[in-house]
Amino acid sequence: MRLFVALVPPPEAVAELRRAVDPIRSRYDGLRWTGPQGWHLTLAFLGTVEPKTRIELETRLARVAARHPPRNLALTGSGRFGDRTLWIGIRGDRRAMAALAVAVRRAAGKCHIPIEGRPWHGHVTLARVAQARGAGGRRPPGSALTDPAADLAGFDGVEWTADRLHLVQSVIGNGPARYHDVATWPLVGRRSSHVRAGTRDGAEKSCSK
Repeated sequence: MRLFVALVPPPEAVAELRRAVDPIRSRYDGLRWTGPQGWHLTLAFLGTVEPKTRIELETRLARVAARHPPRNLALTGSGRFGDRTLWIGIRGDRRAMAALAVAVRRAAGKCHIPIEGRPWHGHVTLARVAQARGAGGRRPPGSALTDPAADLAGFDGVEWTADRLHLVQSVIGNGPARYHDVATWPLVGRRSSHVRAGTRDGAEKSCSK
């Protein structure tokens, strides 16, 4: 299975963002827009995970969820990753969410799942550049994303509570990727005012080899 771990905005937050995105979607035909049903905040992309490893990972992720409390977030602002990806950002308890991402990645690492080392950047991917254009088949950096990013820069969504961790399967091929929950766990840990990204999420035993 091709898997990732994510937080999923509630329907009211998705509907609000959709109302902002729909009017501009048709103006930028050089982009491949993601569907509202797939909007999520990825905590860790895991790639292909074997069944035995997945079972062990689920046990560890359940422990992570039990140690981290719900946190208040909102979708806000916009930006781009280079000239390839358009995103909506977040505001709220971002430091606590970064700590959750660290704990999720550590859980995956203990199960010998390779994880990217880049710092977590909370966002929802809205679109990707569909194809190169222009002389030599190259597009000037950022040219396809500058205007839609500016159109959405003022977006500031309703606050919502991230209260559930999702292990999601990504199915690719024959059109846009499709996402299916494999397992979910409530975030039930006790809130603390001193949560720091990078703090160890407790001492856990390593997954079996």
